[in-house]
Amino acid sequence: MLYVSLIAAFVASILLTPLVKRLAFRIGAVDAPNYRKVHARIMPRLGGLAIFLAFLIAVAIFRPILIYNEHGSDFLLAIIIGACIIVATGVIDDMREISAKAKLIGQLVAALIVIFVGGIQIEMINLPFVGELNFGLLSIPLTILWIVGITNAINLIDGLDGLAAGVSTIALITLAVMAFIMSNMFVLAIAAILAAATFGFLFYNFHPAKIFMGDTGALFLGFMISVLALLGFKNVTVVTLIIPVIILGVPISDTFFAIVRRVRMKKKWSDPDKSHLHHRLLDMGFTHRQTVLIIYGIAIMFGLAAIIFSMAKVWGAILLVAVILTAIEILVEVIGLAGKNYKPLLNFVRIFNK
Repeated sequence: MLYVSLIAAFVASILLTPLVKRLAFRIGAVDAPNYRKVHARIMPRLGGLAIFLAFLIAVAIFRPILIYNEHGSDFLLAIIIGACIIVATGVIDDMREISAKAKLIGQLVAALIVIFVGGIQIEMINLPFVGELNFGLLSIPLTILWIVGITNAINLIDGLDGLAAGVSTIALITLAVMAFIMSNMFVLAIAAILAAATFGFLFYNFHPAKIFMGDTGALFLGFMISVLALLGFKNVTVVTLIIPVIILGVPISDTFFAIVRRVRMKKKWSDPDKSHLHHRLLDMGFTHRQTVLIIYGIAIMFGLAAIIFSMAKVWGAILLVAVILTAIEILVEVIGLAGKNYKPLLNFVRIFNK
C-alpha cells in the first residue's frame, strides 16, 4: 500500500504543478526580479500548493494504515490541520507578501495545534553520565522554538532553483531511513510520501525552473520536517536528539551563521542579505546548477553522518560531532559565510604554523 501512495504522490505532483502554475499567474502569486533574486523574469511562486495537494492525495490512500499506529489518528489530524494553516499563510504571502509578524503568527498557531491536538512535544531527554532531564514547563516553548526555527530555516535557503526542494527531499529521505531503522512506521510513511511529492515537483523546479515553490512550499516543507523530526526522535537520549539537527545541517548552519553575520555587521538578525551559502558559492564562480548540486552533496553528507551517528557509541558520537562542527567552521571561514573577515580557526592555524 505504501508503494501505491508513493507513486500517487509523485504522479499527482507532476500532474498538479502545471495547473498550480496557471493558478499562480491568475491570482497574482508571482515573483518579480530584484537585487536579491537571481532570476531575471517574472516567475509563478505557488508551487508548494502542488506538493501539499499531492501529499494529501497520497495520505488519503494510506490513511487506513496510518491511523492504526499508536496515536496515529491524533498525530495525523494535528499534522493536517497545522499544515493547512501553514499552507494558507504561505499562499497569502505568495499573493500579497504579508509581514514577517503575520507569517510568524501563522507558524505559532500551527505549532500550537501540533502540541495541543497531537500531543507532540519535547518532554525530556536522557543525558550521558547525568541521567533523565525533564523540561517541564519549558517543553512547550522549546517545541515551538524548534518548529518555528526549522520552518524558517528551510525558507531561508529557498534562494535558487530546486535548492530548498532538493535539500528538503534529501532530509525527508534521511528521516524515512532513520524511521525504518527505529521501526517508526508513521514517520517512515509520512516522510516517504512527502519526499515523493517534493521529488515530483523538482521536475519543474530544478534549474532552469518553470515555477517556484514560494513561501507556500518552503513553510510547508519546513513545518513538516520539524514535526516529523519531533515524532521520530522525541523523549530519547541527547545523542539521538542531535540526529535531526545533523540531518538539517544545511539550513540550520546557514541560518545560524546568517544571524552571526548580521550581528557582527550590527544589523537586525531578521534583515535580508545576499550572503547565504548559495550566494557565497555563486560569488566564488560556481554556476547556478553547480551551486545547487554542491549543496545537495553537502546535504547528503549530513544525512549519511546522521545515519552513522545513530549507530555510534557515546564517545564515537561525540567525536563525530566534533569532526562535523570543525568541518562546518572551516567551510564557513573559507567561503565567508559569517563575513569576509571572520576566520578565527584559519588564523589560529596560521599562527600555530609560524
